[in-house]
Amino acid sequence: MTSSPGSAPLRPGFPVYKKAGGLPPARETGCSLHSTSRNCSHRSAHYIEKMSDSAKPLAIKFADDGSIPNNSRLPVLIYRRVFEASGRDPAAEAECMFRQNRWPPQWRDGIYSFHHYHSTAHEALAIAKGDVKVRLGGEAGQDFDLSAGDVAVLPAGTGHKRLAASGDLLVVGAYPPGQEWDLLRGWPGERPAALVNIERVPLPDCDPVCGEGGPLIRLWR
Repeated sequence: MTSSPGSAPLRPGFPVYKKAGGLPPARETGCSLHSTSRNCSHRSAHYIEKMSDSAKPLAIKFADDGSIPNNSRLPVLIYRRVFEASGRDPAAEAECMFRQNRWPPQWRDGIYSFHHYHSTAHEALAIAKGDVKVRLGGEAGQDFDLSAGDVAVLPAGTGHKRLAASGDLLVVGAYPPGQEWDLLRGWPGERPAALVNIERVPLPDCDPVCGEGGPLIRLWR
């Protein structure tokens, strides 16, 4: 596999993607996690039972920066330490959580080191191992440190890139059923079709971390 023109080389095994302004204050909101993975065969069910009754994701909206469209209607959600990441197979724990909440996991790997976004799908990224610093929202966006057990939910159009990462970084990517992702870089020729695509991406019926009735359902309506 070769990388896109002007991009950093991609690691072997990296998931293959199909082609097809100012920052407002962040907000937090709670959700119940007890029913998320109650029937899961992995240990995440037991882990969630021991968590507090409410997990409060950080919610941030990013404006269109003229290159990366982002999503001015739907906030990025960042959940902290919401699945068991200290066991033998933390990626399996993340995958179990996503499956139980109707966001089928699609791949295990890393995060690209260049700005990119998906115009045809919403994306959930679970940090299974290691830690990573990402920039969300494009070049003038905001930096976040994510660690094992964290999940970032990115609405369609949200720019993201890896700035730095530990050598053991492992990420699980998941998407709502029926949503196939593209890979766009913010180039001018992409923009007209991308803006149309972003508006057409349907809202999911389930929060990938908290399930039905989770924060995403309220914040993305």
